[in-house]
Amino acid sequence: MGVPVVGCSCPVCLSESVKNKRLRSSGLLEVDDKRLLIDCGPDFRQQALSHRIHQIDGCLITHLHHDHTASIDELRCYTMKEKHPLPCVLSKETADDLKRRFDYIFRGDEARLVSKVQLQELEEERGSLSLRGVPLSYMTFEQAGVKVTGFRMGHFAYLSDIKTYPETIFEDLAGVRVLVLSALRLTPSPLHFSVDEAVDFARKAGAKETYLTHISHDLDHEKTNAYLPQDIRMAYDGLLINF
Repeated sequence: MGVPVVGCSCPVCLSESVKNKRLRSSGLLEVDDKRLLIDCGPDFRQQALSHRIHQIDGCLITHLHHDHTASIDELRCYTMKEKHPLPCVLSKETADDLKRRFDYIFRGDEARLVSKVQLQELEEERGSLSLRGVPLSYMTFEQAGVKVTGFRMGHFAYLSDIKTYPETIFEDLAGVRVLVLSALRLTPSPLHFSVDEAVDFARKAGAKETYLTHISHDLDHEKTNAYLPQDIRMAYDGLLINF
C-alpha cells in the first residue's frame, strides 16, 4: 500500500524520516547505455519524475499484481518517442492478465495514444535470455498460487513477493553477490517472507550483500537496520547499488 498508508497514524506512517517514505517497489538496471525497468507499479510516474528517468529500453515484470503493473500505460511517455515497441519480459500468466486488464493497449490500433509494448513471454520456469543486448537469467517461485519471476544479471538478483519456492532456486542464485529480496514485516505472513525468513534465505543463497524491499509500515528503517546483520540492510527509495 506504500508508506505512509492512507488513513494510518502509526509511528512509521507519521515518521519524518525520508527513509520511511516508501512508494511501491520498483527498480532500474543501468547497464552501459541500456536502462531496464523492473516492474511498473501505481507510483511509477512519480518515481520517474523524482529520479529523472528519461530513458527506458526494456521492462522486466515480476508478476501480475496491481502494485507491480498498474502503470503499464504510463510507459507511453517513452514509447511515443521510439519507432519500435518497448519489449516487456514476463510470464505467460502475467501477459494474459495484462491483456485482460489493459485490453485497449493490445488492440493493434497504431493511432491510439497508448503504450506500445511488445510482450515477450517466458516459455520455461527458469532459463536465460537477452533483452536489448543485456544477458539475463530468470527463475520462478510463487506467492499464494500466483507465479512470480525473479531476475538475475551477472552477480545481481532481484526477487520480490517471494514466499514459496523450489530448491532449484539456489542453483539459479549460485554466485550471486548482491540480492534484492522482499520482506514484509517481522511477524509471519501468508504472502511474503518475514524479515527473519528473508535473512535465512539470503544466508542459504550465499549473497554478500542483501537489500530488503517491499516493506510494510510495520518496519521502521533505522530500528530494523539495527536488528539486521550488517550485510543485510533495509532498502529505501532512491537507493543506488553498484554491482
